[in-house]
Amino acid sequence: MDHLQSSAMFLDLIYTLVGFALLIWGADRFSAGAGAIARLMGVSPVVIGLTVVAFATSAPEIMVSISAAREGLTGMAVGNALGSNIANIGLVLAISALLKPVGHDVSATLRSELPLLLGVSLGTGVLLLDNELNLSDGIILLVGLTVFLYWVTRTGQRVRRGDPVIAEATLELPPTMPAFKASGMLLIGFAALLIGAELLVTGAESIARAFGVSDLIIGLTVVAVGTSLPELAVTLVSAMRGEAGLAVGNVIGSNVFNLLAVIGAAGIVGPGPLDASVISLHYPVMLLFTAALLRLTYNPFGSPGFGRVMGLTLLAGFVAYQGYLLSTAL
Repeated sequence: MDHLQSSAMFLDLIYTLVGFALLIWGADRFSAGAGAIARLMGVSPVVIGLTVVAFATSAPEIMVSISAAREGLTGMAVGNALGSNIANIGLVLAISALLKPVGHDVSATLRSELPLLLGVSLGTGVLLLDNELNLSDGIILLVGLTVFLYWVTRTGQRVRRGDPVIAEATLELPPTMPAFKASGMLLIGFAALLIGAELLVTGAESIARAFGVSDLIIGLTVVAVGTSLPELAVTLVSAMRGEAGLAVGNVIGSNVFNLLAVIGAAGIVGPGPLDASVISLHYPVMLLFTAALLRLTYNPFGSPGFGRVMGLTLLAGFVAYQGYLLSTAL
């Protein structure tokens, strides 16, 4: 590799790292601004936690998906969504379980979202069976997102006193702030997300080409793990505080948004063909990790929940999958 190529590679790496940093920083500001505005509008804490905060934690994936799809990198967009869902369970929730086992006392509200997540996962797989993400797929997924938001809002409004989700949602609320400050944070966060996504996609695409790796694999590995860092940060803090339900809620909400909003947006902005391995390998892996979440409410071999053994098993599976992807790509 000559000096010119080395310089270009270094610049691409800077683009990628700065892109990740802006996405993480922007998501935090965007979440704070959007949550504060919702509070000023009188939206209940539970609804804010289940919708606004969940959407904000998926904002990096959504922005990267739109940016990648606009550049014709449909594989990276879909890989980012599937890979992020795998990382949220196999990395984020697994580490949470290792630090603080998740018991069976998960909120009834969150337990009701688990079958919904599994249903959304199955439905997304049906849409991708033709190895293509087209405009109609994107429309169907975004309509599903609208229905999901309506359902979550109604569910949040009917949460009974004493449900742990109330205390957990309160913990996620951003601090109160004047409307002008909240609006400023929202705009600054959105701008950071936009710029960060562009830099990340530009850098990641160039690095993928330099190493002869497909944009799908880059989306499933580097981009997916990087855009899951906000969920990892929130989950680690929640686990250290012993707030297991908050960690579970973040993962469930983020995974639903990843399928409906991230893939849906990609289908609208940049529809295109997908590699056959999406439906033959990567989607089944995501579905397997998603099905593992049912252990939180049902375990035929003992008490439901995620203990340290389950956390270690999920983490080992995630590392093995990532290792397989990298070994076959390089």
